[in-house]
Amino acid sequence: MNTEGSKKGFTIIEVVLVLAIAGLIFLMVFVALPALQRSQRDTQRRNDLSRVDTSLVQYQTNNQGTNGGSNLPVGPAFCQASKDFSLSNGNKNACDFIREYMNTSVSGAENTFQDPDGSMYNIYFSENWATKNGDLVTKHGPAQLKKNGSTYTIGTEFDDHMIYVITGGRCDGESAVKAQPRNFAILYRLEGAGTYCIDDQ
Repeated sequence: MNTEGSKKGFTIIEVVLVLAIAGLIFLMVFVALPALQRSQRDTQRRNDLSRVDTSLVQYQTNNQGTNGGSNLPVGPAFCQASKDFSLSNGNKNACDFIREYMNTSVSGAENTFQDPDGSMYNIYFSENWATKNGDLVTKHGPAQLKKNGSTYTIGTEFDDHMIYVITGGRCDGESAVKAQPRNFAILYRLEGAGTYCIDDQ
């Protein structure tokens, strides 16, 4: 007896159903993967800022009695990410701090302090609270630093890898508020969402 004619294959509905499920899984991965990658980069950025925080405490220990008692690099001082540093004269500035405390290169002449996306970090040290009363302190692209009364905030867009060090401040949520001259707060706009603030408290 020939039973070949009674063999069953996949129906069109079954094939379409399998393809639909596979497509749905692919879509979920396609949507979730970029968010996961952003989250991983932001986690690394938080770790980098913790390293900045620790290095600033070490800097203060090594530079007692400088910059009005804050023992931090002078402000306003801005170091734009680049391969080559220009040596400062007299007071130490943001570039000195990156070169001496954040770099991993042997010579210190090359900026190796990089964001997880491969871009160089920029760093900005604010002025002391008593010396600036205007609303807009500085602007580097959309991630602008603003002082509104007794609160420092930064813009809403992740743009220029700018690390803001607020001299004489402490964290209050996603902002920095006034504290003692020796205190500092570090503000950074994350890629995913929100501002990360870490201080020496």
